[in-house]
Amino acid sequence: QVQLVESGGGLVQAGGSLRLSCAPSGRTRGTWTMGWFRQAPGKERGFVASISWSGDSTYYADSMKGRFTISRDNAKNTVYLQMDNLKPEDTAVYYCAAGRALGRMTNASEYDYWGQGTQVTVSS
Repeated sequence: QVQLVESGGGLVQAGGSLRLSCAPSGRTRGTWTMGWFRQAPGKERGFVASISWSGDSTYYADSMKGRFTISRDNAKNTVYLQMDNLKPEDTAVYYCAAGRALGRMTNASEYDYWGQGTQVTVSS
C-alpha cells in the first residue's frame, strides 16, 4: 500500500499563490507517475497536472498552463504543485495521486492511490 498526504492548502485572495505538497509513504519503491486532480462542489474530479518519475515530462490541463507548475524531488519523496495567479474558479479540494502507468495520465482511473485532499479557497 501507498499512502499519500497532501498539505499546503488554504485561503488566498485572487491573484495570490499557494504551493501544495504531496508526500508518498509506504511501499513507494519503483517508478511512479504522480498527478494532481481537483474537485469543486457539485463537479466531477478533474485533471490538473501530472509528472513522470524522472520529472522530465509534465502535462497540464489547458486552464492551468502558465499558472500552475508541477515538480518533484525524489530525494525528498515529495511532489509539489505551485499555483500562481489563482482565480476564484480554482477553489476546490486538490488531490494527489500516484500511478504505475506511464504517459500523460490525465484520467483518474489510471491512478492507483489517492490522498485525502487539501482544500484550496480563492476569494475574489
